Amino acid sequence: MRSFDNGISGLQKAAVLLISLGPERSAGIFKHLKEEEIEELTLEIANTRSVTPQLKEEVINEFYEVCLAQQYIAEGGITYAKELLENALGSEKAIEVISKLTASLQVKPFEFIKKVDATQLLNFIQDEHPQTIALILSYMSSGQAAVIIASLPPDRQADVARRIAVMDRTSPDVIKEVEKVLESKFASLVNQDYTIIGGVDAVVEILNTVDRGTEKHIMETLEIEEPELADEIRKKMFVFEDILLLDDRAIQRVLRDVDNNDLAVALKSTNEQVQTAVFNNMSKRLAVMIKEDMEFMGPVRMKDVEEAQQKIVNIIRKLEDAGEIVISRGGGDEIVV
Repeated sequence: MRSFDNGISGLQKAAVLLISLGPERSAGIFKHLKEEEIEELTLEIANTRSVTPQLKEEVINEFYEVCLAQQYIAEGGITYAKELLENALGSEKAIEVISKLTASLQVKPFEFIKKVDATQLLNFIQDEHPQTIALILSYMSSGQAAVIIASLPPDRQADVARRIAVMDRTSPDVIKEVEKVLESKFASLVNQDYTIIGGVDAVVEILNTVDRGTEKHIMETLEIEEPELADEIRKKMFVFEDILLLDDRAIQRVLRDVDNNDLAVALKSTNEQVQTAVFNNMSKRLAVMIKEDMEFMGPVRMKDVEEAQQKIVNIIRKLEDAGEIVISRGGGDEIVV
């Protein structure tokens, strides 16, 4: 953790803050930290012998100011945050706080579009080059991106999806130029290092959100033009835990086609919520039998678990393609009655 000034380091300030908050509140914060961060902070707290009232007050005030600035940035961007902070803290203090944040935070480009209606944004970008559209969608929420990609002409949907999937790193200068084209009034805080965006996971999130028709068109096109990429995307599109997206009737239909041994292996490493959803949709007798199989089979290789789960996922996708079940998604699938 970096030092904000010529005084104590950011790590020391974090330790002072946690000491000031007390053990109960600090424990709650630890739940949101990485293991190495917890280790660093625990060691620093252990090495902190005493905290003067003045230092405690300074650290808490700085923490409050930074939190306030982060909130304002999230609400309306850097310019908006600076204006509000100037009113609250004065011009000099506002600049100081913003400077701390710009040196330690990465505010994503295109933050302003999060508050823009997707259909309105479509009017601004639909005539842009597919690569430009892919860049913008990579920074949007999957819900917003799904609305836009579904509204593009069919011949452009797969092209944009492919460009998102193969996108790796984009120069900050290019990102800034695209922001200018959209007439952004917010300053970009992208580091001068290349920014990692897009990728297969990004397009998977979008495809999991769009309507089934758009998804099928994109995947069918990619299977012809980019078969290896299409296969990689398909493997990630619906994971076993997504069985929670199915209603009870759909789960019951899936279980009719699933081998009981595959089911026992597949459930071996899943969370309690998934197991409950499955067991609640079978007879008590069968549920007891599956649970006993899981207990008696002992340790299972993760590879075997993943293979069993993939078999069940394939059954789910096959049943969805046949129209026998509906996967709940946010892209406007029609209700089947």
